[in-house]
Amino acid sequence: MLLLFSGCKKGKKAEITVIEEVDTYVQDHYNKQEVNIVMRDGIKLHTTIYSPKDKSKAYPILMMRTPYSCKPYGDNEFKEKIGPNSHLMKEGNIIVYQDVRGRWMSEGVYDNMRAYIPNKKNEKDIDESSDTYDTIDWLVNNVENNNGRVGTWGISYPGFYATYSTIDAHPALKAASPQACIGDFFFDDFHHNGAFLLSYFRAVSLFGTEKSKPTDSTWYKLPELGTEDQYQFFLDAGPLSNLNSYFQYEKPDDNSVSKSDKIDDVFWKEIIDHPNYDSVWKPKGLIQNLKTIKSSVATMVVGGFFDAEDLYGPLETYKTIEKYNPNNYNTIVFGPWDHGRWAKSEEKNYVGNYFFGDSISLRFQKDVETKFFNHFLKGEGNGKSGLPEAYVFDSGKKTWSSFDAWPPKSIVKQKMFLNENQELSVSKRGITKEVFISDLKRPVPYSEDIKTVFTPRKYMTDDQRFTARRPDVLVYETDALEEDLTLAGDIFAHLKVATTGTDADWIVKVIDVHPSDIEEQEEGMQDHLKLSNYHMMVRSEVMRGRFRNSFENPEPFTPNEKTNVTIKLQDVFHTIKAGHKLQIQVQSTWFPLIDLNPQTFVPNIYKAKEADFKNQTHTVFSDSSIEFSILK
Repeated sequence: MLLLFSGCKKGKKAEITVIEEVDTYVQDHYNKQEVNIVMRDGIKLHTTIYSPKDKSKAYPILMMRTPYSCKPYGDNEFKEKIGPNSHLMKEGNIIVYQDVRGRWMSEGVYDNMRAYIPNKKNEKDIDESSDTYDTIDWLVNNVENNNGRVGTWGISYPGFYATYSTIDAHPALKAASPQACIGDFFFDDFHHNGAFLLSYFRAVSLFGTEKSKPTDSTWYKLPELGTEDQYQFFLDAGPLSNLNSYFQYEKPDDNSVSKSDKIDDVFWKEIIDHPNYDSVWKPKGLIQNLKTIKSSVATMVVGGFFDAEDLYGPLETYKTIEKYNPNNYNTIVFGPWDHGRWAKSEEKNYVGNYFFGDSISLRFQKDVETKFFNHFLKGEGNGKSGLPEAYVFDSGKKTWSSFDAWPPKSIVKQKMFLNENQELSVSKRGITKEVFISDLKRPVPYSEDIKTVFTPRKYMTDDQRFTARRPDVLVYETDALEEDLTLAGDIFAHLKVATTGTDADWIVKVIDVHPSDIEEQEEGMQDHLKLSNYHMMVRSEVMRGRFRNSFENPEPFTPNEKTNVTIKLQDVFHTIKAGHKLQIQVQSTWFPLIDLNPQTFVPNIYKAKEADFKNQTHTVFSDSSIEFSILK
């Protein structure tokens, strides 16, 4: 804390003014070095190295590769915090940050989710695996006082690079912790089962604006909506093609190309020109390349059950490594967090309005993350770390549990049917149907908040009463449970539906309805809400109906024909406690979290016209079911 003492006259007290609070721990205990490491093809990657000033012992190297910058730049400019957490920082480790190829101060051309090359033939065959290998090789041979062991970590996109480091890994790499790691851009972040995450629209230019040379300044520009009401903004904007102007930075050089067709943002162009899971998206997926991870690399995958951005990635990363590399040390940690919240230092752990407990993130950092890296980078590294295979948080009971596998081996599958009279039960009571009109001028909001957000997060635990009371949202509910019901693993919605149109989206939400007489949490909830009868969203997912049979080859619906639509909802670990109710909501719009389906089949929704968007009547039949994974 820097303090300024003002002058004072006799008989008067001196005034103290706080100028700023500066944490100088890193500067006091670490030396900083910036280097440009040459890759096998000659491209130089900007790398920042923080080394302990205490040279009396050797230290492992902990590295994060990022597209988001190693800032601050300059040998005398220091980050206030370095490493995965403060414990690893204060214990002493060599902490390394690197701007990935084509980003910020690194040379080369950036490729958003660069595809892995499995059989490299020469030095020109580069990918993030080879760049990581070359970087580690330079570090262990050139950085003083390193002990020859390297660990990688990262959250979100840096988590993707941490996963990538395990493929064709350098022998010095001993531990990797991919956290909220992107696994496939067709299922993470920007797409969910073929639906475009319109709520991430403003983030597109962050990845799609090209630069020609290294820079320490921002070269991309995020779209300004000019309003705090994003629901109204996107509703007024109309078809997605009307948003193209936000990604046109220069006039076309070719006079034969009209301004309306010129797209300068390479990522937006990929999105709008490739609506299906095709040869552009498939190679960018990293999950399918995790079948031969070296057994010498230990992995600890970390995620949050309420991560709006990356649920698919960490769950599928862990499961794929586990399936194809059964002898590897591979563990998973999932807590009651939104995107990256486990790396924060707040004592109170909330997601949106909902409170989960005190010091959850802080305990993870100290007792799990630090223990993992220390065992493999400083300790024996024999796999006997004292950590469980799966360490997961029950977001209903608000307690941690340890399992020998995830999902737990003791789960059983249980179907519940969407019966008439809004009843959700284990028995099917005949075949009836519920009908609603999907009005594209009044789509169902994903949040009742009136605001504009860069990437939405809090809605993952939001109170769903505001949607339950709409006529275009179907509600199915159990009676108050007589005993606890623990959901542990994935959930499948097996819908039987029909529509008067030829396309439709289907959204299913799993909700924990709290009792009316429940004790209020002390703080943290929006003023207009109460915990009494709170409809907490536990899990939700969308399926763009055209992809119900194949993400590669979309199909129209036959109007008014009963059709199967299956939706996989990502894993949960949540106990619906006795006295609570389990509720399912079914709807067809979720705006502007996802874009509007025109409800008329067109080859490419990104290029649909205003006339293609039509209201339709949808039907859900009572032999539809939700298949839960129940912990016994």
